[in-house]
Amino acid sequence: MKGLTGRTVLVTGGGGAIGRAICARFAEEGAGVLIADKNETACRKVAAEVHGKPLVFDISNYSLGKHVLGGEAIDILVNNAGWDRFQNFADTRPEEWEALIAVNLRGPLNMHHLVLPQMLERGHGRIVNISSDAARVGSSGEAVYAACKGGIISFSKTLAREVARKGITVNVVCPGPTDTPILRGFLGEGEAGQKVYDALVRAIPMKRIGQPDDIPGIVAFLASDDAAFITGQVISVSGGLTMAG
Repeated sequence: MKGLTGRTVLVTGGGGAIGRAICARFAEEGAGVLIADKNETACRKVAAEVHGKPLVFDISNYSLGKHVLGGEAIDILVNNAGWDRFQNFADTRPEEWEALIAVNLRGPLNMHHLVLPQMLERGHGRIVNISSDAARVGSSGEAVYAACKGGIISFSKTLAREVARKGITVNVVCPGPTDTPILRGFLGEGEAGQKVYDALVRAIPMKRIGQPDDIPGIVAFLASDDAAFITGQVISVSGGLTMAG
């Protein structure tokens, strides 16, 4: 894709399943990859695989993020880090909300605030935020997570308007059910989990669960010069399960 070779991309949650796939794709495109993750082992493993640079920190900690990023010149920001706990809202506790909000909403806000000024100064930048189809259509057991991800969509559209004349684009990718540890944790083990998995497959027009490698293509496209006139958009990658207008 145009305009990715030689660019520096920061991928948060780079040590996870989708994050690793995104990092690998940008490396294939000739970009320099900064892998951010609070899991040091996973972060360094992916960095070694894609010949990138590991940045071990928690994105919800603004001052730590500022210290770790230091003088890194970042052309592309991919806010991919996310975490969920599946539970009906009435059964949750306020302290549990805080943990979800810290990772899924406050963390991405921190990263935008830390990276955006240098993009504005250079007059160029690409931001791709990974939200979720839970934010677009709802998902039982994910109320607070969906609220955070919905906030990311609204924030992204607003920011896209604010920086459109500055050479910066901001877009959102919403994965549907994807085969990650988070989904496996939701499904559970044994026969009951398999039944839920099979029901998901039946509901998806393409008759399969998404894989981490289904996500990086659209992320790389939106970060490339091929998408230079696209901003403020929300795109689902769900095999047709969701067709939000």
